[in-house]
Amino acid sequence: MFFVLASAVKLGSRAAMHYLDSDRSRKGHMSVTKQAVIEKLKTVNGPDFSGNIVDLGLVSEIFIADSKVFFSITVPAARANDLEPLRAAAERAVKSMPGVAGAVVALTAEKKGGGMEAAPPRAAPKPAASAPAAPKAPASQTSGRRGVPGIETIIAVASGKGGVGKSTTAVNLALGLQTLGLKVGILDADIYGPSMPRLLGLKGKPETTDDRILKPLEKYGLKVMSMGFLVEEETPMIWRGPMVMSALSQMLREVDWGPLDVLVVDMPPGTGDAQLTMAQQVPLAGAVIVSTPQDLALIDARKGLNMFKKVDVPLLGIVENMSYFIAPDTGTRYDIFGHGGARREAERLGVTFLGEVPLEMQTRESSDEGTPVVVSLPDSQQAHIYREISGKVWQRLQEERGASEASAPQIVFE
Repeated sequence: MFFVLASAVKLGSRAAMHYLDSDRSRKGHMSVTKQAVIEKLKTVNGPDFSGNIVDLGLVSEIFIADSKVFFSITVPAARANDLEPLRAAAERAVKSMPGVAGAVVALTAEKKGGGMEAAPPRAAPKPAASAPAAPKAPASQTSGRRGVPGIETIIAVASGKGGVGKSTTAVNLALGLQTLGLKVGILDADIYGPSMPRLLGLKGKPETTDDRILKPLEKYGLKVMSMGFLVEEETPMIWRGPMVMSALSQMLREVDWGPLDVLVVDMPPGTGDAQLTMAQQVPLAGAVIVSTPQDLALIDARKGLNMFKKVDVPLLGIVENMSYFIAPDTGTRYDIFGHGGARREAERLGVTFLGEVPLEMQTRESSDEGTPVVVSLPDSQQAHIYREISGKVWQRLQEERGASEASAPQIVFE
């Protein structure tokens, strides 16, 4: 789904949260208290059926807003996949309570490393400068990869797993880049779960030119291509790797993108063969990694970082999505899923930290309605954050171009 405050933490698969809108006619308007939630959670057995998750001290602070319950459960990182049923049981227990409209439940853990401890850090980049109006796009510096006619720069937005708000970040990043005066397109490369039709409120089939080249659909000034335009929403995509790569290649190279300064590629979640092949074959000028704050999500984010490093794609930076929550009634800030993990990881690796995007109901609602917050609420704090991230990404592209030009061999005639 698309910033559905995410699906359950099947670590290595879907990310750490799931949000359900209320059926108030069924649940009623009864208020729910923290103590009632705690008592309900005492009915949920702990790992290995040793006591309950409350008495074992595994439940974080519980926060309730608009009849929705937010909390996390601490588990050993090595057992995250095995303990997904525990998370699901806690979520079901809370949702069954009268007056509860929905639940956001995450697994979290103490940081236990993630496979990049030995990776040499990149030099820390300079702070981002304000971008000029209508700048000239940097040329792609990915030698050995065939370019795409009409596109100057291609960047990837990726995550180690699904459900972290990657697609919402990608579409608002693309719209933010557009505010810099750039011509921007977006390719929805998630074959199995295309998000752009819903996020941009787009329907219909692409037309073709006389030479059988697809014409991308357009919305808010963006040129858009997605598998969601080519197959029905309910059609299951049971494709193997070669079929996936063939479809992605067609959507990239057999589309009349026209002159674009930047194409944003919303990559499939994870780091499997399809993602690795995509990173190897597409002339990417850089990659943005999206993660949520908790340590378990960061373990998967590191896998994404490693993948791009392995194929020599520059890392433009890390975005911490769902970084914190501001209660709509009191304005109080809550770090429900931890906070700052992505920033610390970026500092450790010498990668740019692009920004913190809060967990915000309006963003979820506008995304589901096909009106991304950068265009629907341009004066909001959320839109401002996305525009700042876009400016930093553009600055990083400029820096990578400068580094590439400086390292190019010079021919001297004597």
